[in-house]
Amino acid sequence: MRCAKELIMERGADKVSMVDIARKAELSKATLYLYFSSKDLLFREICDVAGIQFINYFRSRQGSDLSVIDTLKLIWNCYLDLFGESDDMLVIFSMKKYLAPDFPFVSIEKDSPSPAGSNYAFYSLLVDVFSRGMAEGIFARDVNPGVIARTLITFFSYVIETAAKLPKSGSAYRWAIEEMVNLFQIFLRGIISEGADRSILKLTERPPGGAGGAAPSGAKNEKNAVK
Repeated sequence: MRCAKELIMERGADKVSMVDIARKAELSKATLYLYFSSKDLLFREICDVAGIQFINYFRSRQGSDLSVIDTLKLIWNCYLDLFGESDDMLVIFSMKKYLAPDFPFVSIEKDSPSPAGSNYAFYSLLVDVFSRGMAEGIFARDVNPGVIARTLITFFSYVIETAAKLPKSGSAYRWAIEEMVNLFQIFLRGIISEGADRSILKLTERPPGGAGGAAPSGAKNEKNAVK
């Protein structure tokens, strides 16, 4: 899986073959097929692992007494810790476009045939948080939490798609983080209840693992284990 991701970053998902992956992993093609019967299944597994990894990482840090806003900030910090300056999200986006270009980046259907169908859990998480915020009067009650979650995911996927087209460098990742922060804060200001303190919506642009983050030192080990 690690070798496949490295090749995708170099060439793009559509130009990577099982022969290429086997050669880079120093396996015979027949041995690789013992693990994955097709390139599509290998790519889907990488997408599934990333989605499960994120949800598990978030759940392990979620306290029962977190406010709605702190929960949204934790989701953001977990994203930074796992994907903020790694190639994984760009790789996943490339695979998703190759496997199912007509499906949304994160599925909004529990049993979606999309390669990112397992990431329905992320969409569901956002819906739950926004629903809770509406019930508590933080967000306006005349909006649909499902629409909010879908729109936010659409914004983020556009940023990731644009970042994937930029030369791979630290500046590309920083640009993506800054864009996501701006979009997230603008978006939330549009749905927050009248009279609410908008300063609580501010997100950090810290680098992954930096001061003020949600991740302990084991975050990188978790990523390496998945790889």
